[in-house]
Amino acid sequence: MERDQSAAASNLEIKVVRPRRNDNVVHPAGQAPRTTRRRSYSSNYNPFKRWVSWLVPSFVVANIVVFVVTMFVNDCPKNSASCIARFLGRLSFQPLKENPLLGPSSATLEKMGALDVQRMVHKHQAWRMISCMWLHAGVFHLLANMLSLVFIGIRLEQEFGFVRIGLLYVLSGFGGSLLSSLFIQYGISVGASGALFGLLGSMLSEIIANWTMYENKLAALLTLIVIVIVNLAVGILPHVDNFAHIGGFLSGFLLGFVFLIRPQFKWLTQRNAPPGHVSTPVKSKHKTYQYVLWVLALILLIVGFTIGMVTLLRGVNLNDYCSWCHYLSCVPTSKWSCKSQQMYCLSSQLGNQLNLTCVSNGRNGTYSLLDGNPSRAQQLCAELCS
Repeated sequence: MERDQSAAASNLEIKVVRPRRNDNVVHPAGQAPRTTRRRSYSSNYNPFKRWVSWLVPSFVVANIVVFVVTMFVNDCPKNSASCIARFLGRLSFQPLKENPLLGPSSATLEKMGALDVQRMVHKHQAWRMISCMWLHAGVFHLLANMLSLVFIGIRLEQEFGFVRIGLLYVLSGFGGSLLSSLFIQYGISVGASGALFGLLGSMLSEIIANWTMYENKLAALLTLIVIVIVNLAVGILPHVDNFAHIGGFLSGFLLGFVFLIRPQFKWLTQRNAPPGHVSTPVKSKHKTYQYVLWVLALILLIVGFTIGMVTLLRGVNLNDYCSWCHYLSCVPTSKWSCKSQQMYCLSSQLGNQLNLTCVSNGRNGTYSLLDGNPSRAQQLCAELCS
């Protein structure tokens, strides 16, 4: 009996493992100790969800498709004998003297939904404030805007998701169209520049709203401010609608406080912490200043859009109340002039003749209604005002 016990004892090997916290256990030989993995909170830990960008690339494709459709509708060979790249057939471009950006005619852009204040006010076509942001004046215009959209928009969509960035893009474009319409009463305007400046504005407000989360916050803020100033400075050149840029930027700046505010990092860390992890309790999801910015931005947006639409639909020209505001869109120098060429004509019919008079310079011309080409009247107006 004693021999059997000693034999059993000799076959039993005791293995002592260095104890961990709350783990003073003796493990038999051959049995591996069970380990509990803890989540490591390194400096690269990111509790925010990373989205897959698909909406911004879809916007790029949509803009390209709309441009191709616009060129198809334009059908340059039917209306002009000196089209560029005639081998493209209906997709060939207008002559360079008419459109140096390689694109359609002004008449076609107006037909497709360009921003036209006179039609918006007198024919109640307010939908042009949205449609104009999907149109582009030419290939160069399209390429510049789409490259900017890819570089800026994809990163924002990855960080904040397609819903918030999609709403921010469209509403910023609307804000740009609204401010442009209040100051530029004649002519047409197209392009996604207002929406793109809205994305830049939202990046600036996102840094301010989430200030405590950035390590190199001052450097990021100054870099973005320089980029914005340089882009707005380009808008003082002639033939550039800087009011759309400013309106889009201001709208995006306020929308950033509404859509892009992040929860406190400590709150997220506490929420995602594993069982047993001890951390300082944080009750509020956002900081107090973030709530204040959210409320103020939302109020300013609602009031600004409402007053702007009412003022626009009443046909008010804000240049009559602000004598220096036109310098925000163009600053005259010895190299160029800022005198606007208003592509707007008054018409009067006498029999089969349509008399057109350019509003800006008083030049007039006659168009025969028997010609059977309605776009010819718009082209004649452009020639009279050029």
